[in-house]
Amino acid sequence: MKNNRRKFFGQGLAMAGLAASPWQTFTESYTQAIRRNEQYSLPSDIKITDIKCGYIRGGHSLFVKIYTDQEVWGCGEGVDATPGTYHLVKMMGARLKGRSPLNVHRLFEDIRRSGFFEGAQSGMFIAVLSAVESALWDLAGKILGLPVYQLLGGKFRDKIRVYCDTALYQNQLPKPDDFAAAAKKAMEMGFNAIKFDIDQANDPNKYDRYNWTASPAELKRMVDQISAARQAVGPNIDICVDMHGRYDVTTGERVAKLLEPLNLMWLEEPVPAENPEAYKKIADSTSTPICAGENHYLAHGFRPLLEMNAVDIVMPDLQKAGGLGEGQRIANLANLYYVPFAPHMVASFLGAMASCHCCASVPNFMILEWQIYFHTNPMFKEIVKFDGEMVDKSFITLTEKPGVGVEINEEGMRKYATPGVPFFE
Repeated sequence: MKNNRRKFFGQGLAMAGLAASPWQTFTESYTQAIRRNEQYSLPSDIKITDIKCGYIRGGHSLFVKIYTDQEVWGCGEGVDATPGTYHLVKMMGARLKGRSPLNVHRLFEDIRRSGFFEGAQSGMFIAVLSAVESALWDLAGKILGLPVYQLLGGKFRDKIRVYCDTALYQNQLPKPDDFAAAAKKAMEMGFNAIKFDIDQANDPNKYDRYNWTASPAELKRMVDQISAARQAVGPNIDICVDMHGRYDVTTGERVAKLLEPLNLMWLEEPVPAENPEAYKKIADSTSTPICAGENHYLAHGFRPLLEMNAVDIVMPDLQKAGGLGEGQRIANLANLYYVPFAPHMVASFLGAMASCHCCASVPNFMILEWQIYFHTNPMFKEIVKFDGEMVDKSFITLTEKPGVGVEINEEGMRKYATPGVPFFE
């Protein structure tokens, strides 16, 4: 195909004697574009041949690779609801074999509809489908020579703002001084937004591990911790607070009210995901913005939250909620209610950049999650291949490379593979 096009233009110019005409400039540019996008066949002729996967982090991080009958593949990632899903990946792969990878929305819908009685409403099915869907976008972009954001309709921004999750939950009973130090460190690293977790299962002041009502001493501990962080960074750094859905409505209302003077960016998931009415009760009781969505699936899961004004900000996890196309649908649905879109993100840099393509493609993007472990754990640089820096001063620069722009490094990932599970076999 490429040779025929080159021959056609070359012969046409020779016959017409247009060597010095403006047409020559056009033809040279056209030929260079063809050479930049080498094709083994027409894009529509490419077919999916196989799907393979690997797991790390105890199975909570799934990486898939979709292969074709040409020398091009696509990579995607799913998180959290993925342990034990190897055969689910293989089942979805069987439903893709022999089909064109360019019909991303259709393939997504075909797999989802085929799974109505297999759990395709939420959970593991959708988390795995999220990885597959993202890999299809990566593959389609590589085939067409375009970054994923372009396939999603273009971009509203070139850089994606991120907040730094300080991961203080890894500390044993962190004190207010620890919150202040972590806040200062993040600010010194260039971040203009940070997040802290205030749910501590080992807090000695808890009534018991099953009672979701925080004691007065717990409430004081929470306020003291976030007050120390605010004092450390001043008024111009955004602070988010996460409760991981581990409390009841009463506690959610009290924490939101007590933290109002600290001007939070949001209070995240004070109660579990299942009850939108509970979220509405908390949101109606406070001026602190309420954020949820990490454990909601598909646009269907966000509809009741938005219809009843139960949250101020939505935060789907794009490696879990349905993928990049579904993330765009969630964002566009939220935009009808003038609600910001701030995705949750606990994946690798592959998942982070994939999320960036979606975030760039919607008008109501607010901010994306970023993890401190990207800077502290060498694994996260070993398991992927990418160009340039990951993040700079609270922003990720959107790649212009075809597809997602970040590749899986299978060899780097191998030493972190989950034992007892086939690794890209």
